[in-house]
Amino acid sequence: DNIIEPKDLEKFLNSRIKVEGKTGNLGERVTISREKSKINVTAEAPFSKRYLKYLSKKYLKMQQLRDFLRVVAPNKTSYELRYFNINE
Repeated sequence: DNIIEPKDLEKFLNSRIKVEGKTGNLGERVTISREKSKINVTAEAPFSKRYLKYLSKKYLKMQQLRDFLRVVAPNKTSYELRYFNINE
């Protein structure tokens, strides 16, 4: 619904993910790919799912969308961005 541009989030993750303590050091251990509105992060190195959530929240805050969207884990291996339920 065009609130977030997936390519911008992908670019943000590319520039911010740290590997071995250095940003922009993805190499071949961590790959980021985009398919329409889905972004896949595949890591061979030890990689925390929580770190991905942290970066996603940081991106939402930077875009001033943190008040409208939240990061939710629908299953063990993925995250989704969902709207807050304002009706409750």
